[in-house]
Amino acid sequence: MPTQIKALGTTAADKPLAQMHILRRDLQPDDVQLQILYCGICHSDLHHMKNDYGAGNYPMVPGHEIVGRVTAVGSDVTKFRVGELAAVGCIVNSCGACPACARDLQQFCSGKGGTTFSFNSPDRHIGGTTYGGFAQTYVCKESYTLRMPANLDPAAAAPLLCAGITVHSPLKHWRAGPGKSVAVIGVGGLGHLAIRIAKAMGARVVALTTSPEKVADAARLGADDAVLASDAEKMRELQSTMDIVIDTVSAQHDLDSYLGLLNIDGIVVLVGLPPQPLFIKPFSVVQGRRSLAGSNIGGIAETQDMLDFCARHGIVADIERIGASQINSAFERLDRNDVRYRFVVDMSTLV
Repeated sequence: MPTQIKALGTTAADKPLAQMHILRRDLQPDDVQLQILYCGICHSDLHHMKNDYGAGNYPMVPGHEIVGRVTAVGSDVTKFRVGELAAVGCIVNSCGACPACARDLQQFCSGKGGTTFSFNSPDRHIGGTTYGGFAQTYVCKESYTLRMPANLDPAAAAPLLCAGITVHSPLKHWRAGPGKSVAVIGVGGLGHLAIRIAKAMGARVVALTTSPEKVADAARLGADDAVLASDAEKMRELQSTMDIVIDTVSAQHDLDSYLGLLNIDGIVVLVGLPPQPLFIKPFSVVQGRRSLAGSNIGGIAETQDMLDFCARHGIVADIERIGASQINSAFERLDRNDVRYRFVVDMSTLV
């Protein structure tokens, strides 16, 4: 029989999170069970809670940046042992047979059932929808469970499960590294990790921000230069000099000005998700054979690769650790962009 546990969830788009009881499935032969230690708060949690994407299923328990300790494993599990740290990110299942899954790109699964996300997806095991990491435990298939490197602070590493892979994936795909110049638009939850990861890859990194106080912080994070987007002279100096621009902005903004930063064959990659359409002038891409692309989280293999990369380079997020009782105020602050740079909930405080 499924096990009843405590969680923090909402019953409607206009309701705050409150303590509730949910069911976790019985351990299957290929399952790993985690006691959740920490779960990061992501802007997409807020969007889902508010039903901004129009696909909210309630009751909903968000949370997809999950770090925990293994408390039980199924009889067929070989990669994890009880007592080890492990993690669950955005994806917990997929068809396993479509062209995307064959390439370990489960986030783009086009097969039967599509991608199963760690919350707000149809639950293939016990029906209803999946419940996320703002809870006491999580049960996940071994093949979708991630090894958490022991040298990383588990709380500060939690945001890597979404924010980290969201920026690491395009940086690796478009080959950021020595000899490449990378601009990061927005020094926030995604942007501060993009700066650290691009720098660790060996690229020259320029941070672009609308906040004067974040110019100095960008240097602390490892940026070679930081520019206020409102500084017209500095922006002119950057024209046609960037190979990759990682655009983390989740609000309406002028893409043409950032496409103008690109060198020949350069690319702007959207990883932020503004709710309104974005527009460009055709000449912005025709000139210099420039490209505009998007990237969405990452598959299981590349998420593990990202965690291992961050372990080698000592990369974690700047976090504000909070207790379960502070979660609604944290979401209110997140909605005002009042966080440097990610909230992480200590789930041991859910009592």
